[in-house]
Amino acid sequence: MNPIISTIIYFVIGMVFCALGYKLFDWITPIDLSKEIDNHNIAAGLAIAGMFIGIAIVISAAIL
Repeated sequence: MNPIISTIIYFVIGMVFCALGYKLFDWITPIDLSKEIDNHNIAAGLAIAGMFIGIAIVISAAIL
């Protein structure tokens, strides 16, 4: 397969799983994360950043 096409496919797969992971994380937590980030809550932003990093590590390990 062409390396450019496979890179695009893996990028799309990664973004879809990151979006699904965010929705799942937002559903599990008792607070509205989007509202907390709009209120400049640094702790909520760090929690979401950590969640994205964790999901990205798992996705990259699964793809490789």
